[in-house]
Amino acid sequence: MQTPVDIKPAMHCYACEPARLKVVDFPNPRVWSAMDEDWKLPKNWKEIVMDAFKDRLDRFRTFKLFMDICVRCGACADKCHFFIGSADPKNMPVLRAELIRSVYRRNFTAAGKVFGKLAGARDLDYGVLKEWWYYLYQCSECRRCSVFCPYGIDTADITIIGREFTNLLGLNIDWIAAPVAFCYRTGNHLGIQPHAYKSMLEFFQDEIEEVTGVRVEPSYNRKGAEILFITPSGDVFADPGTYTCMGYMILFHELGLDVTWSTYASEGGNFGLFTSHEMMKRLNAKMYMEAKRLGVKWILGGECGHMWRVINQYMATMNYDIAEGSKLEEPVSPLTGTKFESAKGTKMVHITEFTADLIKHNKLKLDPKRNDKVKVTFHDSCNPARAMGLLEEPRYVIKNVCNHFYEMPSTTIREQTFCCGGGSGLNAGEDVELRMRGGLPRANAVKFVHDKYGVNMLSCICAIDRAVLPDLMKYWVPEAGVCGVHELVANAMVLEGEKEKTVDLRNEPLAETEDAEDV
Repeated sequence: MQTPVDIKPAMHCYACEPARLKVVDFPNPRVWSAMDEDWKLPKNWKEIVMDAFKDRLDRFRTFKLFMDICVRCGACADKCHFFIGSADPKNMPVLRAELIRSVYRRNFTAAGKVFGKLAGARDLDYGVLKEWWYYLYQCSECRRCSVFCPYGIDTADITIIGREFTNLLGLNIDWIAAPVAFCYRTGNHLGIQPHAYKSMLEFFQDEIEEVTGVRVEPSYNRKGAEILFITPSGDVFADPGTYTCMGYMILFHELGLDVTWSTYASEGGNFGLFTSHEMMKRLNAKMYMEAKRLGVKWILGGECGHMWRVINQYMATMNYDIAEGSKLEEPVSPLTGTKFESAKGTKMVHITEFTADLIKHNKLKLDPKRNDKVKVTFHDSCNPARAMGLLEEPRYVIKNVCNHFYEMPSTTIREQTFCCGGGSGLNAGEDVELRMRGGLPRANAVKFVHDKYGVNMLSCICAIDRAVLPDLMKYWVPEAGVCGVHELVANAMVLEGEKEKTVDLRNEPLAETEDAEDV
């Protein structure tokens, strides 16, 4: 705790551009760098932080509880992927939280005020603030440590509030602040204008027709549709998510689903979660306001990670009134009649739940042999796994569309899954060493199934995973590719009126074609 922080290149993200903060009216926009001695803070920065500290202690009982009940047993110490990959003791969840707890004790406990260091307390100074910033943005809020805490302390919640403190001083990182500003202004993290969003899906229409011979026809901003579909913008503009997006389009077309896409609420992800509770609320609201404007019955959500944490863990106390006021209904599948009771409050269904229900009721014609060239394993994305318990549905879908599925070791999947190493806004280019170190435990588990079973495809249900894992695999397990679950679904689907398929959505030969050529 007494060792001064050493901010290293490639282990942190760049500071945000001032323009990002101005868009959302955040404080202290200016040019600065973490490598600078002077971070150009407001003169009263200590007062700002301590006022915010007191406010959060009063507002969030969990935060107050988590400050008090940790006994430093160390059960979480070796569970963090960043600690495993970096061996930096301040990346142990217990010690990372202790950076903040020590200031809490000094200012808000009698023992800390009287005994100071003897009670594990310390003053907030410039060095401590820099230490906070460095390690708060080396936590991906994956919550794996919370699974092992005997007291149920959610260290990610401490990180979230710690990041709120830094945001009050303008100490944001650009890989979070930019998506927030873009989403606030255009409706998605990439700043895509409505006409560009539509043009990209039209490009996918051409690609799908070339592969399948079937022309899909998505609708946009259509009032009166039964379902509004919202997915991460990463699925629309970045490989391999684009193949997952094509999978959605094929699925909706084949089902004849009464669904519309929005070019305004065109983002499922919510980088507000990595910024502040207030920003998370503002970005979450846009989906429900768009559902209200279009008059749909319910929302179907794509393969995303943190979108589902916000929906399942915060909606009830954040924007529940908006969901209720939009006159959305309890989601019911128009094809099977299944009521998605788990979505009764949020009015929003995860697409793997929807597709698993279709498969269970034999609503899809599938040929798993079309995926025979891939040996698949499944990476449980942190938020769907630990924030909503979505463990069985993706596996059920994969096992019905692929003949070769292998699980990674049990201590690395399901609730105990390891982070991709780039969650919570850390998937930048400048912190590549941090990402490769943090992703090491996940990559090690993939290497195990690759060496033992020949696994060559890592599937997942998160757009950030699909952005982070390809580089991680190239570095640690270059034999393994990355895909979304609905890319596998679409490749296995037998479509009405399709031409003879010779390639998959990536325009690569199907397994049987390669076999035929070999013969």
